[in-house]
Amino acid sequence: MGNQRLFLIDKKEGLSLEFSKLISMMNYTRETTLAEIMNLSVEQLDFLINEKANSIGMLIAHMASLEKAYQIDTFEKREFTEEDIQMLNPAMDLGKAAQEQIKGNSIEFYLEQLEQTRKKTIEEFRTLQDSWLFEQTPFWGGKPTNNYFKWFHVFEDELNHRGQIRLIKKIINLSAK
Repeated sequence: MGNQRLFLIDKKEGLSLEFSKLISMMNYTRETTLAEIMNLSVEQLDFLINEKANSIGMLIAHMASLEKAYQIDTFEKREFTEEDIQMLNPAMDLGKAAQEQIKGNSIEFYLEQLEQTRKKTIEEFRTLQDSWLFEQTPFWGGKPTNNYFKWFHVFEDELNHRGQIRLIKKIINLSAK
């Protein structure tokens, strides 16, 4: 973690204060995720604990797919089309289809997905006012939710899956002995 400002939640160039806070947290989450996955081999990325498990590669693809889903939901303010669902899956839903289709990719492939998706998010954040973060819509069973929470959920989901990645890495190390 070479970023000297990684542990500061502060103003980011080109972003308003609230978006700066959000991006500060998203940056820390991403940096710690990257530290976990940076040098993994294709074999490690594709490793499955059992026939129902997600691989590390699947989890990384899911992170990018989830962020794309929230871009559609919050930036475009619309329901998913059939085309969107095709683009988001199988990474969004994971499961058997993802096991069959998300494999054989290098870490560079996944890093590019994460980078391009995040780049689009930040570009869009730069165009919005802080008040957008507090706009409310029904979510998860009709509960009132704002865009701030939705974007918190994007990196909260990444944190959760990073924990799974750490567990998978421990199991890989045990099984290699």
